[in-house]
Amino acid sequence: MIYLDYNATTPADPRVIEAMLPWFHKHPGNPSSRSHHLGWEAEEAVEQARRDIAELIGADDREVFFTSGATESDNLAIKGIFERYGQKGRHIVSVNTEHPAVLEPLAELEKRGGSVTILSVEENGLVDLCQLDQAIRDDTVLVSIMWANNETGVIQPMAKIGELCHRRGVLLMSDAAQAFGKIPIDVRAAGVHLLSLSGHKMYGPKGIGALYIRRRSPRVSVAPQLHGGGQQGGIRPGTLNVPGIVGFGKAAALAKTSMAAESARLAILRDSLEETLSKELPALKFNGDRHHRLPHVANISFTGVSADALLLACSGHLALSTGSACSSATPEPSHVLRAMGVGQHRAESALRFSLGRFTTAEEIDATIGLISESVSQLRAKSAVWDLYQDGVDLD
Repeated sequence: MIYLDYNATTPADPRVIEAMLPWFHKHPGNPSSRSHHLGWEAEEAVEQARRDIAELIGADDREVFFTSGATESDNLAIKGIFERYGQKGRHIVSVNTEHPAVLEPLAELEKRGGSVTILSVEENGLVDLCQLDQAIRDDTVLVSIMWANNETGVIQPMAKIGELCHRRGVLLMSDAAQAFGKIPIDVRAAGVHLLSLSGHKMYGPKGIGALYIRRRSPRVSVAPQLHGGGQQGGIRPGTLNVPGIVGFGKAAALAKTSMAAESARLAILRDSLEETLSKELPALKFNGDRHHRLPHVANISFTGVSADALLLACSGHLALSTGSACSSATPEPSHVLRAMGVGQHRAESALRFSLGRFTTAEEIDATIGLISESVSQLRAKSAVWDLYQDGVDLD
């Protein structure tokens, strides 16, 4: 099985697993146990991981709070800001290509009396900055825009968005689960006040994430969504997942040293995949901006072929996705592609290829062969492909 679904989750790096193992048994201490050395060493391990993660985003380690993952971080940030700054305003701005972990908490806040503006993106998946500027009101307290999209890999102009939010006096949050460890992130240079992170998207373990909350210029405060224990200053209480945190920190430390070379290698493999498929198969369409995107992601529509049928034809050989793993149970085509104005057929024929650290050139060559053969066979039997060749607009 060739694994090309790294945006859904990444295999934990063996070095991450090695770092985690002693903390399950050999070092069993609770970081909150301050009366013996096992607790002290667990606390130091947690703080080292916090430092490694903070360094990778240009933050102070006191600004990093551990959670169970990016979904919890998104909820803590959005609901926490809404509750804390409710006297200033109850309006939040976001965009329609966000992850469900952002869109669904926003929908929940509307039920609680909040006001939410969801902006459309341009055809390439990028935010229209003029439209964003016009959407910000006197009662706007937060703008939430993901750093890089999980389905198309499109990278938003975060520094420009940060400048806009600073000028308008509103807080900026970003879900950076897909960008963290893949491309450089500097929260201060980008003007971001809250940033959600995930361990399992960057070769760390599942079930661990973090939320960056700025401490100064300005000092940002969120209302806790959990109560009890008082850990992490009460912002996110609960016994810390020491093995997971250690693994998350190790993954961040590895990303710091390998990210540049890894991104360059994956971009070459991704471009080879796209270029060769384009030569072998006519009528391919690429979704999302081709220049402002993550180096390891390709979103391709195979005209005349259902993505589900293509996945079935390649099952047992290729692990791919039609979109977000968090909404894969939904029979509707990708909300991200539809939000970009992509037509129904094009959205239903789209596959996401997401490469990663363990992807080889040989695997990409094999993938090209499997996809080309499968698409050709499916098109040979497809009445929809015949319609397309007759000049019918399939959308």
